[in-house]
Amino acid sequence: MDELNGRMMACQILVAGLIARVANEQRDPLRFLTDFRDEIRAVVSGVNIAGMENTERVRQVAQRTVDELFSLMKPPSTE
Repeated sequence: MDELNGRMMACQILVAGLIARVANEQRDPLRFLTDFRDEIRAVVSGVNIAGMENTERVRQVAQRTVDELFSLMKPPSTE
């Protein structure tokens, strides 16, 4: 389980870095991040989760993970 958690954290860091890189290339990076976060939240809300008894709990954890991922990103510095 620890190995799986470590790999998931590595994937989250990689995704955060990729999103930040793309955002930095946009004219308005903060708006891009906000729009992208909203799109990801919409996908998590609509994805079909099969084979589990309590799918709402899985969905809530996924939503929290998305929020945590995007909360780590800061607006670009003005320097």
